[in-house]
Amino acid sequence: MPSTGWRSITSDPQPDATPRPARSYRLGRVGYLEAAVLQQALVERRQRGEIPDTFLFLEHPPVVTIGRAAHDDENVIAPPALLAARGVEMFETTRGGDVTFHGPGQLVGYGIVDLKEHGRDVGLYLRRLEEAMIALLAGHGLAGRRHPEFTGVWLPAGGDGAERIDKVCAMGVRVDRWVTSHGFALNVANDLSFFDLIVPCGIRGHGVTSLSRATGRAHEVDTVADEAARALGAVFGLRFDEGDPVELAGLRPAGDRVLGGVRRVQFDGAPAGDPNVKE
Repeated sequence: MPSTGWRSITSDPQPDATPRPARSYRLGRVGYLEAAVLQQALVERRQRGEIPDTFLFLEHPPVVTIGRAAHDDENVIAPPALLAARGVEMFETTRGGDVTFHGPGQLVGYGIVDLKEHGRDVGLYLRRLEEAMIALLAGHGLAGRRHPEFTGVWLPAGGDGAERIDKVCAMGVRVDRWVTSHGFALNVANDLSFFDLIVPCGIRGHGVTSLSRATGRAHEVDTVADEAARALGAVFGLRFDEGDPVELAGLRPAGDRVLGGVRRVQFDGAPAGDPNVKE
């Protein structure tokens, strides 16, 4: 179902006047499975109250991910041989949403957030993620907006397509005992041709764009991560302390089931799955 199926069930409580302590980490380029394992370990620690709300800012190597709303891989247009030729991995996940692409030049933000401290409301969490990204885009003179049917952030397509909007930021989350994982993917300076391999988010009739394309200027992911942290802090009432990625080295989840079951899709005829991930 469209991610806007997560309707807010609260009256949108405002963040506390005094920001809560939170952590952020810049991880650079991280493999999809490696990031999933790290998220699972952090989710377990957040559930036990051992860490504050945490955001991971990173980039992925080229990867297509399929969410719960997808019907098999019908929105993956490219045949396996083409995906393999372009160096694209594929994973089935338990996040919300349909199919999307991650790759270099795209800012991925994974939130490990305890919603018990944020209204116990998944819909509100998604709307606040959107609000933060809209504020980030406004800092670049761009009028980001919501779509009435689909979660994420969109920009006017421009030209003679003034009524059409293109997606600049995709979102999909998972919630386990009120603690979130997964998050948002903001197109900053990534190669948008990879989106031709799929129907992005399973939504036909809309295109995709990026911060660099919309502004006509080059942007660095690391700089935009700074802007994202400020925007998320303002919207969620958090005060981020930037952590050293070394702190995360060696973190492993208690079990071997990662984020409800992340499964690598094999292209070469080998059995699907991964020895480190329960299906």
